[in-house]
Amino acid sequence: MTVLARTLKPLDAYVLRLGDDALIASHRLTEWLTRAPDLEEEAALANVALDQLGQARFLLGYAGRSSGLTEDELVYRRGEREYRNCLLVEVPNGDFAHTILRLLLFSAYQRGLYEALSESADDELAAFAKKACVEVDYHYEYAAGWTLRLGDGGEEGHDRAGAALAELWPYTAELFAGDELVTALAAEGLVPEPEAIHGPWTERVVSILAEATLGTSPSVAWRPGGGRSGLHTEALGRLLAEMQSVHRAHPGVTW
Repeated sequence: MTVLARTLKPLDAYVLRLGDDALIASHRLTEWLTRAPDLEEEAALANVALDQLGQARFLLGYAGRSSGLTEDELVYRRGEREYRNCLLVEVPNGDFAHTILRLLLFSAYQRGLYEALSESADDELAAFAKKACVEVDYHYEYAAGWTLRLGDGGEEGHDRAGAALAELWPYTAELFAGDELVTALAAEGLVPEPEAIHGPWTERVVSILAEATLGTSPSVAWRPGGGRSGLHTEALGRLLAEMQSVHRAHPGVTW
């Protein structure tokens, strides 16, 4: 029996997506520990990772509560087909510019999403979103600052940032893909419609890219998706194998 054999309520299923986004984003950022360009950036990336982990803990706890699933069960006992994160956060890190551009795209998305969720008809979710807005504001400003430094600095930084943008941009389409679950919850005033946050996200991101001399959004036809329904890249399987290894080797152990 899989962990998600117990059917989640619609809002719980939606929140699980957001929790998985934050969890996998956090894990990717922790991979920079001892590898960042300098100590200051290592500390900054670690702080962002901790913020994302804190968000993940609340969201996964919320998502599993009504069905009796703990956050540990959701994190360590699901296989990759049971994860519902967007593909953007699971793509391997690449170089520092790659991580910065991904953080820019993802934090701009979270910023708009949490702003909208702060008006949710669910009081607990709205309260969480208001707090999370403060955190993702910092994430966005940090990423935007580095995007400007890379893009409008030397030739190598500009080229690396441009290459990262070209690779990552196709994955952003999935962030704003609607489905029956989102449509039903939006009709109840619980979550925002994707198009309500897509426009502001585009304006925010394109403005920074233009200022960084990276042009505007790349023109691409390839738009990968499937993460929300459990179809992932092979990178997620490797990430989960590492993240879950101790728990699976020593089930039930506490310390």
